[in-house]
Amino acid sequence: MSIIETVTDVDNTFLSRRELTCNFAGLSGKLKSLEAAEMITKEFKLDGKVVIPMRLRTHVGKSHVTGTFFVYDDEGLARKHVNPTIFSRIEKIKTKLAEAKTEEAPAEVASDETPEEVNADNTSSEETKTEEKPE
Repeated sequence: MSIIETVTDVDNTFLSRRELTCNFAGLSGKLKSLEAAEMITKEFKLDGKVVIPMRLRTHVGKSHVTGTFFVYDDEGLARKHVNPTIFSRIEKIKTKLAEAKTEEAPAEVASDETPEEVNADNTSSEETKTEEKPE
């Protein structure tokens, strides 16, 4: 059983886009718009296309979310049709995610040192301390 249920799938030839409305079962309060767009991309095999999450709506007393997505073949056409505020929000979220990933990477590099390297550094600093003391 898939957690994505297609409600409507309309091919809007006038605006050259595909409009998807889907229910995400059991993800109320946990689903983010970019995660939903990635799930739609994988579910409908939309690699290479621009998937724009337009709306995620939760339902009172139910644990599912209804999402509306626009799928364009061309990003230029998408930028013409869709409000620029939506693109700025998506780009802002993507930059925050990229910054979070780059902050995690140096922490992992520091933890990759072996205990031998750490001990070698500590012993060399202790040796220099003992050599500096005049007797």
